[in-house]
Amino acid sequence: MLKKIRTVAAVALLTVTTYAVAVEMNRSHPDTYVVRKGDTLWDISARFLTKPWLWPEIWQANPQVKNPHLIYPGDVLSLAYLDRVVARPGARNEAPINAIPLSEVEPFLKNLTVVDSFKQLPYVVGLEDNRLRASAGQLAYVVGLENAQPGQRYAVVRPTVRFGLPKPTEDLDARGETIPGSGNLWKNYVSPSERGEFLGYELAQVNVGTLTRAAGGDKQAATLMLQDSGREVRAGDRIVAVQANPYDLQFIPHAPGTQANAGHLRVLAVADTFTSGGPRDVIAISGGARDGIDNGTVFSIWRQGSHVTDKMHHPGSSRMDDALTPGAGRISLPDEYAAHAMVFRTFDKVSYALVMEGTKPARVGYELRHPDAQ
Repeated sequence: MLKKIRTVAAVALLTVTTYAVAVEMNRSHPDTYVVRKGDTLWDISARFLTKPWLWPEIWQANPQVKNPHLIYPGDVLSLAYLDRVVARPGARNEAPINAIPLSEVEPFLKNLTVVDSFKQLPYVVGLEDNRLRASAGQLAYVVGLENAQPGQRYAVVRPTVRFGLPKPTEDLDARGETIPGSGNLWKNYVSPSERGEFLGYELAQVNVGTLTRAAGGDKQAATLMLQDSGREVRAGDRIVAVQANPYDLQFIPHAPGTQANAGHLRVLAVADTFTSGGPRDVIAISGGARDGIDNGTVFSIWRQGSHVTDKMHHPGSSRMDDALTPGAGRISLPDEYAAHAMVFRTFDKVSYALVMEGTKPARVGYELRHPDAQ
């Protein structure tokens, strides 16, 4: 009896989902498509759907696919029968396809982490031969690693940014203190009427190392052998345990849930650039798990309409043009769509997203909205 109920429910779900998928089909979609190595869920769904973040609907229409997070090279997708997607599994000789090409972008992600505090962490107090910087094969001396044992691996991280609204996002110096004046740029992008809150500190991984000698006796510092040649370590860098799997490797793009406060979220920063980024760039956004955001959540990014001086009626005005707030003598312009971005790593109050595609750069201070926003 239970099996019959499940069958009826599955048929009903398939009927509803088939209609939803048909409505969103891209008019130029092919009748069939064979998944190839190098494809991504985003790219494949863009072939079939007008909105790639609706990919879950394709899988819901394919009950024969046991794991909707996995699609393999050789799988055949067919849309020839009443605009209904039918999948025929192929061979399982290669790794499954990811939602985004993580192998292409991982070198740029730099294992960014967001924490509420960091000053209590162990830190690098000196380097081999009194160097100013150290890299792979050289030694760093660390204080604060109590009860650590030789052979344990640690990540060397650097506090880089203090995230907050409306108090501006601020850069941090080598000691983790905010750099005076570094937040002035943020004030050019966010209205002072925004709700204020501290969101967290960003820690960027700069190296990894193995403990070769613990502190003890008259030696107050532990010895860490550095193993990564990517970025150099300096005094003041912090030490944390190595995370085995910092990224969720299997997730699918989807629209934000009702809890996500889209429209009040902002682009906080663009990793490794100044104020703007394009496709495959990483952005930090002012929302996280507490806002119902999870890995795979897709947002659209919008430039807020500026408020310009009406020079036709006020030709002699000396008021600043392109202001953040409305006022007498100013004309409010429409908001402008910039790009879509998908979240790939989530913390409590801050998330990191990858810019997927767009018509213009995504900049610091831009708003995040539902991907269907017009």
